Amino acid sequence: MLTAPASLMIYVATQPVDFRKGAEGLALLAKETLGRDPMKGVAVVFRAKRADRVKIVVWDGRGLVMYWKRLDGSGFKWPPIVAGVMRMNAAQLSALLAGMDWTRMHAPRIPQPKALA
Repeated sequence: MLTAPASLMIYVATQPVDFRKGAEGLALLAKETLGRDPMKGVAVVFRAKRADRVKIVVWDGRGLVMYWKRLDGSGFKWPPIVAGVMRMNAAQLSALLAGMDWTRMHAPRIPQPKALA
């Protein structure tokens, strides 16, 4: 089970990538193509052509970590395939990895405080 801290910046590469790449290859792809460097404290989520596999690369402070998961019998809920990246929060990442529809996860609305009279 992967638990990301709430402060971690998470980006999703919306186009499928070659899943033969390892951690270093995906980190380089993230830096050069997407403009997001996993070595600088961000996590980058990659998808395969088939929607049933995910890889995540992130620097944990001591080394580059690659998380890999495949869902059996179903697929992950992915954003539309377009060029670029999209932002995701830790709760949405947890839902994605659980095979849930993470697009239904939204931050609660916090009302603005009223001025004191």
